[in-house]
Amino acid sequence: MEYIKLGKSDLQVSRICLGCMGFGDPTIGQHSWTIDENHTRDIIRRALDLGVNFFDTAIAYQLGTSEQYVGRALRDMARRDDVVVATKFLPRTSEEIAAGVSGQQHVMNSIDTSLQHLGMDHVDLYIYHIWDYKTPASEILEGMNDAVKAGKARHIGIANAYAYQVAKMNALAEKNGWAKFISVQNHYNLIMREEEREMFPYCREENIAMTPYSALASGKLSSDPARPPSVRPKTRSCTSSMTPRPSRTASSWSASWNWPTAMASR
Repeated sequence: MEYIKLGKSDLQVSRICLGCMGFGDPTIGQHSWTIDENHTRDIIRRALDLGVNFFDTAIAYQLGTSEQYVGRALRDMARRDDVVVATKFLPRTSEEIAAGVSGQQHVMNSIDTSLQHLGMDHVDLYIYHIWDYKTPASEILEGMNDAVKAGKARHIGIANAYAYQVAKMNALAEKNGWAKFISVQNHYNLIMREEEREMFPYCREENIAMTPYSALASGKLSSDPARPPSVRPKTRSCTSSMTPRPSRTASSWSASWNWPTAMASR
């Protein structure tokens, strides 16, 4: 296994990050194809044996049961300081908005719930999962900064965002002396390549880590084209950690990356 520094942070992570969207109680939540706790433990044990030290989950995955499964497995199988744990939070709900819960308080409530699920006192990377168009960016960012100041998150990142949104938030953080995003997790693979247009050059200039998900395009890039669609595997690929080679120019940069091998999971 190869290890890299995640962006500007002090986190040393495996080039493969095990995405944990496929873990969680299949009888509840958004998906019916997730796997139970025993099978989750088997995969996490195998990942640790192969040198994976980076695990990515979210409060949204199967109503928090992914976080619970991952937290219990890592407590049993690894030292906390030997693994890097990331989780993500969702936008404010309509009920929270009606109740007057600010974006800042929403972030703190969310991370407290995630830490309870995980059974941990902090996460290494706390990720803004989906852009909240109903909440001021400053409230979200200040809440994430509060989580860092409180020692509940070591670093922060963002997912499923446009380059202008990441730039806007980091400029706001710099202006206010708040924590800045060290990573971006967006959809990227050989089919979905929009990130090459603006996000890659921006992240290269700012030394922001890219942790693309769906590296195998939900199984499309691992399927046998001779097999009918009805029997092709529906593999979900892992999150992969990638960093640019700084000696290359922006125009040749996307072709200069050391592309990691993807494992089946997220």
